Amino acid sequence: MLIPFDDYPVHQTALPLAHAGDGHPDQYDRFWFNGYDENMYFAVALGLYPNRGIIDAAFSVVHDGVQRSVFASGRIPLDRTQTRIGPITVEIVEPMRVNRVVVDAPEHGLAADLTATARTPAYEEPRQTRHDGTLLTMDVTRATQMVTWAGTLSSGGENLPLSAPTYGTKDRSWGVRGVGDPAPAAPRKALPQLCFLWAPLNFADECLHFLRFEDAHGVPWSETAAVLPVIDTNTPVYGPDTGIRRLSGVAHQIRWAPGLRRSEGAALLLSPGGSPGDIVELEPIRTFRMKGVGYLHPTWGHGKWHGEFAVGGEAHKTADLDVLAFDTVHVQQVMRARWGERAGLGVLEQCVFGPYAPGGFTGLLDGARARTAEPERLA
Repeated sequence: MLIPFDDYPVHQTALPLAHAGDGHPDQYDRFWFNGYDENMYFAVALGLYPNRGIIDAAFSVVHDGVQRSVFASGRIPLDRTQTRIGPITVEIVEPMRVNRVVVDAPEHGLAADLTATARTPAYEEPRQTRHDGTLLTMDVTRATQMVTWAGTLSSGGENLPLSAPTYGTKDRSWGVRGVGDPAPAAPRKALPQLCFLWAPLNFADECLHFLRFEDAHGVPWSETAAVLPVIDTNTPVYGPDTGIRRLSGVAHQIRWAPGLRRSEGAALLLSPGGSPGDIVELEPIRTFRMKGVGYLHPTWGHGKWHGEFAVGGEAHKTADLDVLAFDTVHVQQVMRARWGERAGLGVLEQCVFGPYAPGGFTGLLDGARARTAEPERLA
Protein backbone atom coordinates (compact mmCIF):
# COMPACT_ATOMS: atom_id res chain seq x y z
CA MET A 1 0.00 0.00 0.00
CA LEU A 2 1.39 3.39 -1.01
CA ILE A 3 1.32 6.50 1.15
CA PRO A 4 2.33 10.10 0.25
CA PHE A 5 5.72 9.81 1.93
CA ASP A 6 6.70 7.11 -0.61
CA ASP A 7 7.44 10.01 -2.98
CA TYR A 8 10.52 10.86 -0.85
CA PRO A 9 13.77 8.88 -1.34
CA VAL A 10 13.82 7.42 2.17
CA HIS A 11 13.02 3.73 1.56
CA GLN A 12 15.01 1.17 3.52
CA THR A 13 13.69 -1.94 1.76
CA ALA A 14 11.76 -2.80 -1.41
CA LEU A 15 8.51 -2.44 0.55
CA PRO A 16 6.39 0.73 0.55
CA LEU A 17 6.75 2.77 3.73
CA ALA A 18 3.32 1.74 5.03
CA HIS A 19 4.78 -1.72 5.71
CA ALA A 20 6.80 -1.40 8.91
CA GLY A 21 9.45 -3.87 10.00
CA ASP A 22 8.55 -7.52 9.60
CA GLY A 23 4.90 -6.96 10.47
CA HIS A 24 5.39 -7.31 14.22
CA PRO A 25 2.20 -5.99 15.89
CA ASP A 26 4.22 -4.02 18.45
CA GLN A 27 6.04 -1.90 15.87
CA TYR A 28 5.81 1.75 16.90
CA ASP A 29 7.19 5.20 16.03
CA ARG A 30 6.89 7.88 18.72
CA PHE A 31 7.51 11.53 19.50
CA TRP A 32 7.98 12.30 23.18
CA PHE A 33 8.84 15.62 24.82
CA ASN A 34 8.98 17.06 28.31
CA GLY A 35 9.43 20.57 29.63
CA TYR A 36 9.95 21.85 33.16
CA ASP A 37 11.06 24.59 35.48
CA GLU A 38 10.93 25.05 39.24
CA ASN A 39 7.13 25.45 39.19
CA MET A 40 5.68 23.04 36.65
CA TYR A 41 6.23 20.06 34.34
CA PHE A 42 4.57 19.02 31.09
CA ALA A 43 4.94 16.11 28.68
CA VAL A 44 3.54 15.12 25.31
CA ALA A 45 3.61 11.75 23.54
CA LEU A 46 2.38 10.97 20.02
CA GLY A 47 2.77 7.46 18.65
CA LEU A 48 1.96 5.63 15.44
CA TYR A 49 1.48 1.85 15.35
CA PRO A 50 1.46 0.98 11.64
CA ASN A 51 0.82 -2.76 12.04
CA ARG A 52 -2.13 -2.09 14.35
CA GLY A 53 -3.52 0.79 12.26
CA ILE A 54 -3.61 3.18 15.24
CA ILE A 55 -2.35 6.65 16.13
CA ASP A 56 -2.60 8.06 19.66
CA ALA A 57 -1.36 11.01 21.66
CA ALA A 58 -1.49 12.51 25.13
CA PHE A 59 -0.54 15.76 26.85
CA SER A 60 -0.16 16.19 30.60
CA VAL A 61 0.79 18.96 33.04
CA VAL A 62 1.78 18.86 36.71
CA HIS A 63 1.26 22.15 38.51
CA ASP A 64 0.14 23.20 41.97
CA GLY A 65 -0.32 19.63 43.19
CA VAL A 66 -2.49 18.44 40.27
CA GLN A 67 -1.60 16.24 37.29
CA ARG A 68 -4.01 16.92 34.41
CA SER A 69 -4.07 14.97 31.12
CA VAL A 70 -5.86 14.73 27.79
CA PHE A 71 -5.73 11.61 25.58
CA ALA A 72 -6.68 11.03 21.93
CA SER A 73 -6.73 7.95 19.73
CA GLY A 74 -7.92 6.96 16.27
CA ARG A 75 -7.19 5.29 12.96
CA ILE A 76 -3.70 5.95 11.57
CA PRO A 77 -3.65 8.39 8.64
CA LEU A 78 -2.37 7.24 5.27
CA ASP A 79 -0.21 10.37 5.21
CA ARG A 80 2.33 9.69 7.96
CA THR A 81 3.45 13.31 7.92
CA GLN A 82 0.08 14.23 9.49
CA THR A 83 1.32 13.93 13.07
CA ARG A 84 -1.85 14.98 14.82
CA ILE A 85 -4.87 13.35 16.40
CA GLY A 86 -7.82 15.27 17.79
CA PRO A 87 -6.70 18.16 20.00
CA ILE A 88 -2.96 17.30 19.90
CA THR A 89 -0.52 18.19 17.11
CA VAL A 90 3.25 17.69 16.89
CA GLU A 91 4.75 19.63 13.99
CA ILE A 92 8.24 19.17 12.56
CA VAL A 93 9.27 22.73 11.74
CA GLU A 94 12.94 21.93 11.09
CA PRO A 95 14.06 18.30 11.48
CA MET A 96 16.02 17.67 14.69
CA ARG A 97 16.10 21.40 15.46
CA VAL A 98 12.60 22.90 15.86
CA ASN A 99 9.26 21.29 16.77
CA ARG A 100 5.90 22.83 17.59
CA VAL A 101 3.33 21.27 19.94
CA VAL A 102 -0.26 22.52 19.85
CA VAL A 103 -2.95 21.36 22.31
CA ASP A 104 -6.55 22.60 22.16
CA ALA A 105 -8.55 20.78 24.82
CA PRO A 106 -10.43 23.39 26.88
CA GLU A 107 -13.02 20.84 27.97
CA HIS A 108 -10.19 19.00 29.74
CA GLY A 109 -8.55 22.17 31.07
CA LEU A 110 -5.50 22.08 28.79
CA ALA A 111 -4.22 24.37 26.04
CA ALA A 112 -0.73 24.95 24.66
CA ASP A 113 1.16 26.41 21.73
CA LEU A 114 4.78 25.54 22.42
CA THR A 115 7.96 25.55 20.34
CA ALA A 116 10.91 23.33 21.22
CA THR A 117 14.33 24.40 19.93
CA ALA A 118 17.30 22.06 20.16
CA ARG A 119 20.04 23.12 22.55
CA THR A 120 22.16 20.00 21.91
CA PRO A 121 22.78 17.70 18.96
CA ALA A 122 20.69 14.55 18.68
CA TYR A 123 22.29 11.65 20.56
CA GLU A 124 21.66 8.15 19.21
CA GLU A 125 21.42 5.85 22.21
CA PRO A 126 22.65 2.27 21.77
CA ARG A 127 20.03 -0.03 20.27
CA GLN A 128 18.04 -1.73 23.02
CA THR A 129 17.09 -5.34 22.25
CA ARG A 130 15.58 -7.78 24.72
CA HIS A 131 13.93 -11.21 24.53
CA ASP A 132 11.76 -13.02 27.06
CA GLY A 133 12.45 -16.60 26.14
CA THR A 134 11.63 -16.77 22.44
CA LEU A 135 9.51 -13.61 22.50
CA LEU A 136 11.03 -10.36 21.22
CA THR A 137 9.89 -7.78 23.78
CA MET A 138 12.05 -4.81 22.78
CA ASP A 139 14.10 -3.71 19.79
CA VAL A 140 14.36 0.07 19.91
CA THR A 141 16.42 2.97 18.66
CA ARG A 142 16.06 6.31 20.46
CA ALA A 143 17.44 9.76 19.64
CA THR A 144 17.64 12.15 22.60
CA GLN A 145 18.10 15.93 22.55
CA MET A 146 17.91 18.68 25.13
CA VAL A 147 15.63 21.56 24.14
CA THR A 148 14.39 24.94 25.31
CA TRP A 149 10.72 25.89 25.16
CA ALA A 150 8.86 29.07 24.29
CA GLY A 151 5.17 29.77 23.87
CA THR A 152 1.95 29.58 25.88
CA LEU A 153 0.59 26.97 28.28
CA SER A 154 -2.49 26.76 30.48
CA SER A 155 -3.77 24.10 32.85
CA GLY A 156 -7.04 24.11 34.74
CA GLY A 157 -7.87 27.53 33.35
CA GLU A 158 -4.66 29.09 34.70
CA ASN A 159 -2.02 30.51 32.37
CA LEU A 160 1.43 29.16 33.29
CA PRO A 161 4.15 31.55 32.16
CA LEU A 162 7.29 29.84 30.93
CA SER A 163 10.47 30.85 32.68
CA ALA A 164 13.51 31.85 30.65
CA PRO A 165 14.83 29.34 29.99
CA THR A 166 12.35 26.49 30.25
CA TYR A 167 14.38 23.33 29.68
CA GLY A 168 13.22 19.99 28.38
CA THR A 169 13.98 16.88 26.37
CA LYS A 170 13.00 15.57 22.95
CA ASP A 171 12.87 11.78 22.62
CA ARG A 172 12.27 10.20 19.20
CA SER A 173 12.12 6.41 19.35
CA TRP A 174 10.99 3.66 17.04
CA GLY A 175 11.11 -0.13 16.72
CA VAL A 176 9.35 -2.85 18.69
CA ARG A 177 8.08 -2.38 22.25
CA GLY A 178 5.09 -3.77 24.13
CA VAL A 179 2.04 -1.78 22.99
CA GLY A 180 -1.66 -2.45 22.67
CA ASP A 181 -3.39 -5.61 23.82
CA PRO A 182 -0.93 -8.52 24.11
CA ALA A 183 -1.24 -11.52 21.83
CA PRO A 184 -2.47 -14.74 23.49
CA ALA A 185 0.42 -16.74 24.93
CA ALA A 186 1.30 -19.25 27.62
CA PRO A 187 1.32 -17.70 31.11
CA ARG A 188 4.64 -16.51 32.49
CA LYS A 189 6.42 -18.69 35.01
CA ALA A 190 8.29 -15.79 36.65
CA LEU A 191 7.43 -12.26 37.71
CA PRO A 192 8.02 -9.61 35.04
CA GLN A 193 11.10 -7.53 35.78
CA LEU A 194 12.37 -4.17 34.58
CA CYS A 195 14.71 -1.51 35.89
CA PHE A 196 14.97 1.52 33.62
CA LEU A 197 16.81 4.72 34.60
CA TRP A 198 17.04 7.67 32.20
CA ALA A 199 18.49 11.05 33.14
CA PRO A 200 18.81 13.93 30.66
CA LEU A 201 20.27 16.87 32.62
CA ASN A 202 20.58 20.50 31.50
CA PHE A 203 23.42 22.77 32.58
CA ALA A 204 24.30 26.22 31.25
CA ASP A 205 27.45 25.26 29.32
CA GLU A 206 26.87 21.57 28.46
CA CYS A 207 24.43 18.76 29.17
CA LEU A 208 24.68 15.25 30.53
CA HIS A 209 22.70 12.18 29.51
CA PHE A 210 22.58 8.83 31.34
CA LEU A 211 20.64 5.64 30.55
CA ARG A 212 20.68 2.23 32.14
CA PHE A 213 18.60 -0.95 31.90
CA GLU A 214 19.37 -3.49 34.63
CA ASP A 215 18.32 -7.04 35.39
CA ALA A 216 17.03 -8.26 38.76
CA HIS A 217 20.58 -8.37 40.15
CA GLY A 218 21.44 -4.84 39.07
CA VAL A 219 23.59 -5.99 36.14
CA PRO A 220 23.17 -3.66 33.16
CA TRP A 221 22.09 -5.09 29.83
CA SER A 222 22.07 -1.68 28.10
CA GLU A 223 23.79 1.50 29.25
CA THR A 224 25.16 4.77 28.00
CA ALA A 225 26.34 8.13 29.25
CA ALA A 226 27.43 11.17 27.30
CA VAL A 227 28.27 14.84 27.60
CA LEU A 228 26.36 16.86 24.98
CA PRO A 229 27.58 20.30 23.89
CA VAL A 230 25.22 23.27 23.92
CA ILE A 231 24.79 24.47 20.34
CA ASP A 232 23.78 27.61 18.47
CA THR A 233 21.69 27.94 15.32
CA ASN A 234 24.68 27.26 13.06
CA THR A 235 25.92 24.12 14.82
CA PRO A 236 25.09 20.71 13.28
CA VAL A 237 22.42 18.74 15.12
CA TYR A 238 23.37 15.42 13.50
CA GLY A 239 26.30 13.83 11.70
CA PRO A 240 29.81 12.72 12.64
CA ASP A 241 31.09 16.01 14.08
CA THR A 242 28.57 16.98 16.74
CA GLY A 243 31.09 17.14 19.59
CA ILE A 244 29.30 14.56 21.74
CA ARG A 245 31.66 12.98 24.28
CA ARG A 246 30.78 9.49 25.47
CA LEU A 247 31.59 8.40 29.02
CA SER A 248 32.27 4.92 30.33
CA GLY A 249 32.04 3.39 33.79
CA VAL A 250 29.25 5.70 35.00
CA ALA A 251 27.41 4.33 38.06
CA HIS A 252 24.40 5.47 40.06
CA GLN A 253 23.26 5.62 43.67
CA ILE A 254 19.54 5.92 44.36
CA ARG A 255 18.04 6.59 47.77
CA TRP A 256 14.65 4.90 47.47
CA ALA A 257 11.74 6.59 49.21
CA PRO A 258 10.47 4.28 51.99
CA GLY A 259 7.38 2.36 50.94
CA LEU A 260 7.66 3.42 47.28
CA ARG A 261 9.58 2.69 44.09
CA ARG A 262 10.83 6.18 43.39
CA SER A 263 13.78 8.13 44.65
CA GLU A 264 14.06 10.72 47.36
CA GLY A 265 17.48 11.64 45.97
CA ALA A 266 20.15 10.16 43.74
CA ALA A 267 23.65 10.60 42.41
CA LEU A 268 25.51 9.75 39.23
CA LEU A 269 29.16 8.77 39.66
CA LEU A 270 30.90 9.72 36.43
CA SER A 271 34.11 7.87 37.26
CA PRO A 272 34.79 5.06 39.75
CA GLY A 273 36.13 6.54 42.99
CA GLY A 274 36.26 9.96 41.38
CA SER A 275 36.59 13.39 42.90
CA PRO A 276 33.59 15.52 43.96
CA GLY A 277 33.68 17.08 40.49
CA ASP A 278 32.86 13.65 39.04
CA ILE A 279 29.65 13.30 41.09
CA VAL A 280 26.28 14.65 39.97
CA GLU A 281 23.87 14.98 42.89
CA LEU A 282 20.15 14.98 42.15
CA GLU A 283 17.47 16.48 44.40
CA PRO A 284 13.81 15.82 43.46
CA ILE A 285 11.38 18.73 43.43
CA ARG A 286 8.39 17.28 41.54
CA THR A 287 7.13 13.86 40.40
CA PHE A 288 5.29 13.15 37.16
CA ARG A 289 3.50 9.83 36.66
CA MET A 290 4.08 8.63 33.12
CA LYS A 291 0.53 7.26 32.95
CA GLY A 292 -0.35 10.89 32.20
CA VAL A 293 0.91 10.37 28.64
CA GLY A 294 -0.24 6.76 28.32
CA TYR A 295 2.59 4.65 29.78
CA LEU A 296 1.03 1.70 31.65
CA HIS A 297 -2.32 3.53 31.71
CA PRO A 298 -5.12 0.98 32.28
CA THR A 299 -7.41 2.67 29.73
CA TRP A 300 -5.29 4.93 27.53
CA GLY A 301 -2.24 2.67 27.19
CA HIS A 302 -0.31 3.05 23.95
CA GLY A 303 -1.57 1.36 20.81
CA LYS A 304 -5.04 0.41 22.08
CA TRP A 305 -8.05 0.63 19.80
CA HIS A 306 -10.77 2.98 21.05
CA GLY A 307 -12.67 3.22 17.78
CA GLU A 308 -12.30 5.53 14.81
CA PHE A 309 -11.78 8.54 17.08
CA ALA A 310 -11.84 9.01 20.84
CA VAL A 311 -10.76 11.74 23.27
CA GLY A 312 -10.68 11.58 27.06
CA GLY A 313 -9.14 13.32 30.02
CA GLU A 314 -8.45 13.04 33.73
CA ALA A 315 -7.05 14.99 36.64
CA HIS A 316 -5.47 13.68 39.86
CA LYS A 317 -4.04 15.24 42.96
CA THR A 318 -0.40 14.22 42.88
CA ALA A 319 -0.52 13.17 46.53
CA ASP A 320 -3.15 10.56 45.60
CA LEU A 321 -0.70 8.99 43.12
CA ASP A 322 1.93 8.19 45.75
CA VAL A 323 0.93 4.53 45.78
CA LEU A 324 2.39 1.21 44.71
CA ALA A 325 0.24 0.48 41.67
CA PHE A 326 1.28 -0.82 38.28
CA ASP A 327 0.19 2.41 36.59
CA THR A 328 1.93 4.78 39.02
CA VAL A 329 5.42 3.30 39.54
CA HIS A 330 6.72 4.62 36.20
CA VAL A 331 7.74 8.19 37.00
CA GLN A 332 9.88 11.12 36.00
CA GLN A 333 11.15 13.35 38.76
CA VAL A 334 12.23 16.90 38.04
CA MET A 335 15.66 17.18 39.62
CA ARG A 336 17.85 20.01 40.75
CA ALA A 337 21.29 18.84 39.64
CA ARG A 338 24.68 19.82 41.02
CA TRP A 339 27.81 18.80 39.10
CA GLY A 340 30.84 20.28 40.79
CA GLU A 341 30.33 24.05 40.54
CA ARG A 342 27.54 23.66 37.99
CA ALA A 343 23.88 23.94 38.98
CA GLY A 344 21.30 22.60 36.55
CA LEU A 345 17.87 21.10 36.10
CA GLY A 346 16.78 17.82 34.57
CA VAL A 347 14.80 14.68 35.15
CA LEU A 348 15.41 11.19 36.45
CA GLU A 349 13.01 8.68 34.93
CA GLN A 350 12.47 5.49 36.92
CA CYS A 351 10.49 2.41 35.97
CA VAL A 352 11.22 -0.44 38.36
CA PHE A 353 8.91 -3.40 38.78
CA GLY A 354 9.57 -6.99 39.72
CA PRO A 355 12.59 -8.13 41.73
CA TYR A 356 15.52 -5.72 41.92
CA ALA A 357 18.22 -6.60 44.43
CA PRO A 358 19.95 -3.16 44.70
CA GLY A 359 16.64 -1.64 45.82
CA GLY A 360 15.78 -4.54 48.12
CA PHE A 361 12.69 -5.34 46.02
CA THR A 362 11.65 -8.99 45.89
CA GLY A 363 8.04 -8.96 44.63
CA LEU A 364 6.22 -7.34 41.77
CA LEU A 365 5.47 -4.03 43.52
CA ASP A 366 6.82 -4.13 47.07
CA GLY A 367 8.11 -0.80 48.35
CA ALA A 368 11.51 0.22 49.67
CA ARG A 369 12.22 -0.47 53.32
CA ALA A 370 12.57 2.38 55.78
CA ARG A 371 16.20 3.20 56.55
CA THR A 372 17.47 2.85 60.08
CA ALA A 373 20.11 5.56 59.65
CA GLU A 374 20.82 8.48 57.38
CA PRO A 375 23.01 7.51 54.41
CA GLU A 376 26.55 8.74 54.34
CA ARG A 377 26.68 11.94 52.33
CA LEU A 378 28.63 11.81 49.10
CA ALA A 379 32.00 13.53 49.19
